[in-house]
Amino acid sequence: MSNFNRMTIVAAAEVVAEFNSHSDMEVLEVQWDIVGRCNGSSKPARIASLARIAIDDGLEVLTEHGRLPLSRAMIDIAILAPPKTRDGASWKKLVAGLRFDGFELVAMQAENSSRFGWGNTRTATFELVRMLPEDVPELDFREAESEVVRLLDRHNFAVSKGHLQQAIAAFSRGDWSASNGELRKLYEGYLNEIAERLGCDRADSSKDKRAYLGQLDPPFLLSDYNEWDKNDSKPQYVQGLMNRFHPHGGHPGLSEEEDATFRLQISLITARLFLRRFDQRASI
Repeated sequence: MSNFNRMTIVAAAEVVAEFNSHSDMEVLEVQWDIVGRCNGSSKPARIASLARIAIDDGLEVLTEHGRLPLSRAMIDIAILAPPKTRDGASWKKLVAGLRFDGFELVAMQAENSSRFGWGNTRTATFELVRMLPEDVPELDFREAESEVVRLLDRHNFAVSKGHLQQAIAAFSRGDWSASNGELRKLYEGYLNEIAERLGCDRADSSKDKRAYLGQLDPPFLLSDYNEWDKNDSKPQYVQGLMNRFHPHGGHPGLSEEEDATFRLQISLITARLFLRRFDQRASI
């Protein structure tokens, strides 16, 4: 499986096409040994063909860094985009897709001499780095999303699934506020649905439903893991995360994009934990 999802690969093809002419793209196709496989009649057709080959064929191609998957080669070209291209929607979609894949673009300052021989111009370049170690299990967020969707479907948590889909769609287009709001609804929603399935009164408040999950026998939320405690003054993961989803005001120095990425990641791995637990209990 490619390290990159479909949205990331399509966005990379779009970015490459935005700052390269048809002739430039044809040179790349020669280098990558895919001449004749891309429909060159229009930029959109060429983008679609290039993305489809990268997604479906799993090709390795020759680059200045050695042989790499075509998808990675496309991304390496895309992150060379000039500032004008980086202001566009395709770039924003590329950055969001890379974050969902567990990668981040780190800005590097490159100093270039003026063509006229005096002064220097400084242009930002980017390096692709992993946000988390590659070999740590359970940290592939695409796999997390896939399993969460499967479990939501299995137990017919349709409303929560809708919130997840809307959160990812908003994240993909860079609408961080909308993504955060949907993730908050997702978190509250599936915990409410689990509580109701385990016998809680549907009319109870969300807080009462979380308390119900901690007071069940055996409990669903585990006090031994500091997930829930009847003493509100003690540290509690479930309520703490709920509070994290409801911050008050902005926080200087924190990027909305970084915050939205954190929320997406913590939401997926938390949902996977609790939905797996509910699935195991429901199957007994």
